[in-house]
Amino acid sequence: MEEPQRVRSQTVTTTASSFAENFSTSSSSFAYDREFLRTLPGLLIVAEIVLGLLVWTLIAGTEYFRVPAFGWVMFVAVFYWVLTVFFLIIYITMTYTRIPQVPWTTVGLCFNGSAFILYLSAAVVDASSVSPERDSHNFNSWAASSFFAFLVTICYAGNTYFSFIAWRSRTIQ
Repeated sequence: MEEPQRVRSQTVTTTASSFAENFSTSSSSFAYDREFLRTLPGLLIVAEIVLGLLVWTLIAGTEYFRVPAFGWVMFVAVFYWVLTVFFLIIYITMTYTRIPQVPWTTVGLCFNGSAFILYLSAAVVDASSVSPERDSHNFNSWAASSFFAFLVTICYAGNTYFSFIAWRSRTIQ
């Protein structure tokens, strides 16, 4: 009974060490993809970051805690803003080429698809919560955040489309 355990632990160790070797040897030099920001998906990611930042700063600068619906909008805006910055760094540094074990096309499709759906719900909640009667001095910021939330939703829809095309071409091959 001891031999199968040894063989199994050697297999696990070999797999883990080969992963560490592949990762350490391929990540020894940093790559920078300057052309990514000139592509349409790259421009959409930059737009998502800029417009998403506007969404949550316009809400955060007000007394948003008086309207509970803005908590959802803040969560979605900040969460996807941070993840989008993370993905931009991954794409610019070409990290996806150094970690081939991750199905990046599927990850991108799931990320952009979920961002589109949740941002659409947040934009609708944001727009439906804006009312001049509630708090007149916060009205302009809330209305602007609603406008930008719909623009970010459109950007994520575009990136979802491009992610789907990349995923589809990857699965056909």
